[in-house]
Amino acid sequence: MPAASRRPAAAEARRPHRRMSLPWWALALPVISFVVLLTVVAAPAEARAASAPQGLVALLELLARIVRGGA
Repeated sequence: MPAASRRPAAAEARRPHRRMSLPWWALALPVISFVVLLTVVAAPAEARAASAPQGLVALLELLARIVRGGA
């Protein structure tokens, strides 16, 4: 019974790789996300505080104290 033959690793390494192209949105989405985040960070003066329920405000203040290390 003949054994199944397989190409040696060196032959596979010499084989030219097929160039794969990305769809347009694969580059556009990260760029758009970066620009949006950059504008949010660069213009904090234009940000307005949202009204939040009192329980949520207390939770956010507690989380802020924990993150700062002053729990």
